[in-house]
Amino acid sequence: MNTNRHESHNSSAPQQITLRGPAELADALPFMLGFHPSDSVVLVALHGGRGRFGGRVRVGIPGSPREWSATAEHLADCLVAGAGRRGERPDAIVVFLCQDPRPGETGRRVMERLRPFHQRLQAACGALDIPVLESLCVSDGLYFSYCCPDTRCCSPDGTPLALSGTSVMAASAAYAGIQVRGTLKDMEARLRPRATEDDAAQRAALNEAATVIVPRILDTPASGAGRRETRETTLGLARRLIERFAAAPGRPVPGPGPVAVGATMPPALAAAMSGPAHGSAAADERDDALLSPDEAATLILGLQDRDTRDQAAEWMEGPEAGPALRLWRALSRRCVPPYEEYAAAPLTLAGWVAWSTGDEPSARVALGLALETDPEYLFARLLHQACNEGLDPEALRECLRKERDARPAAEGGAGAGAGTDDEGGDGGDDGDEAAGPGPARALTTQAGPAPASPAADVRARQRARSAARRTARQAGLRAAGAVRRRETEPRPPRRPVVRPTRRHGGARSGA
Repeated sequence: MNTNRHESHNSSAPQQITLRGPAELADALPFMLGFHPSDSVVLVALHGGRGRFGGRVRVGIPGSPREWSATAEHLADCLVAGAGRRGERPDAIVVFLCQDPRPGETGRRVMERLRPFHQRLQAACGALDIPVLESLCVSDGLYFSYCCPDTRCCSPDGTPLALSGTSVMAASAAYAGIQVRGTLKDMEARLRPRATEDDAAQRAALNEAATVIVPRILDTPASGAGRRETRETTLGLARRLIERFAAAPGRPVPGPGPVAVGATMPPALAAAMSGPAHGSAAADERDDALLSPDEAATLILGLQDRDTRDQAAEWMEGPEAGPALRLWRALSRRCVPPYEEYAAAPLTLAGWVAWSTGDEPSARVALGLALETDPEYLFARLLHQACNEGLDPEALRECLRKERDARPAAEGGAGAGAGTDDEGGDGGDDGDEAAGPGPARALTTQAGPAPASPAADVRARQRARSAARRTARQAGLRAAGAVRRRETEPRPPRRPVVRPTRRHGGARSGA
């Protein structure tokens, strides 16, 4: 097997690490992604005779084998297309299939069950004239090779993975400042609603806020008085909450796991970026206690306005970034059923702040969940593309700074707001957002139009259902705003929601 080289972007010169054989490849995967992938298929491009690591794509393993062929074709296409945009075509590909055993299963049974998926991935890469150099299944603390016939290094019953922190890759990653933030499931859990006894109160608050805020967003232009008042209320509350979060920074609980990246990181940001292995569940609970149901509802509904969301994205650096990231995460956890669709805005803001502050793995996870919530959410798609292609977030930060500095003059003239449509809430239009001023325009100029992600391509029917839900939500919420609730217990806005089947995966290409 050819040797491979990993290049760290955290040092002044590339750090070359030679990986020999399937065992070291399996051990390197979490360091390439920044987390331990779970229920994931990952493709990594190799370049040159020595097999230098290049781009990578990750998506959740579809539960239905009927989707495997389409997923394999789109993943291979996405990896090759992304490499082409960077000017280098892969010479080979390494495939990883990572999935925990189901109840009663063994790691070997998982490997055999996923073998047809491996074969479809191999065929899809071969159709593009790119060989699969190695294909590994990682399950139950073991790795299995679909390609290596040598039982001395790749036992049919599986080979144990290296103990955490004992490999050459782990030592080199620690020296280079690369950290692994726990498992993908742990990272996603920080951003998903948790079924608690407080859900009923949060749902009632969202019902009440929706009858007032959503009609103002839907039925008035961006420069209208009602929409402007909602924007000012939302941003004023967000500013106060960021100050509240800053005054009560989350403190990592002592425990195993890597330290925060960078010695110069502000303490509040270091606390916000601490992963589940650092006791972040306790830190998140403390953050949740800082936010009342009514405050969360006001912010969640107010952020459905595109211009409000764009202004909220300006809390992206300096001492405000850490508290803002914690706030957006807390809001994502408050999007209880049937308000899951509204999480796209706070998830995208969480992904943006994470990317802006250098935490690319967390950014990809948050943006991937935003796209799972709404595959057509343009700002999340553009951010995800830019993050995956290794663009510098400074260009977008500069755009947001200029808009912030120019706003007082604009508000003194024709009024605030750059557009008339709100994207990702209801009635938004991707083309209008990209065409007008704002962060989406800056991202489109820098990275080009956002391609559809592999999972979105595979699931065209999900996109149709997402559009149907938005249309239904718009009609239902307009009706809810016109008729005041008279029941003692508030009910959800009338929304004939078409419930989708379970979406597989939670991130998009490169996550």
